[in-house]
Amino acid sequence: MKDAIDLAQKLSTFSDHWSPRTVAQFNACDVMVVKVQGEFVWHKHDDTDDFFLVLKGVLDIEMRDVTVTLRQGQMYIVPKGVEHRPVAREEVHLLLIEPTGTPNTGNAETAAPRKVV
Repeated sequence: MKDAIDLAQKLSTFSDHWSPRTVAQFNACDVMVVKVQGEFVWHKHDDTDDFFLVLKGVLDIEMRDVTVTLRQGQMYIVPKGVEHRPVAREEVHLLLIEPTGTPNTGNAETAAPRKVV
């Protein structure tokens, strides 16, 4: 890496929701930014934890028995195997870190294709 990555600039290059964009890779993981709004599908990741860091807005991470609310600058890691769905009442900007190739829905057949910005 020779230059800093400007996450706000990367987020300004797209407007669609629930379509993560890879901004860097390290240790076989993708570092991604994504814009979200509304309710995502209930899903789980059997083989990996799910990392969320809120860059802008307020995100609810609903699990079957509890809801965790994240505000700007806060993060949460959903343990592998735990069913969850992110919910954003207004547009939220997130930083995600996942092993390269992890489907965002937990299912490769229904996952959003990976894009790079």
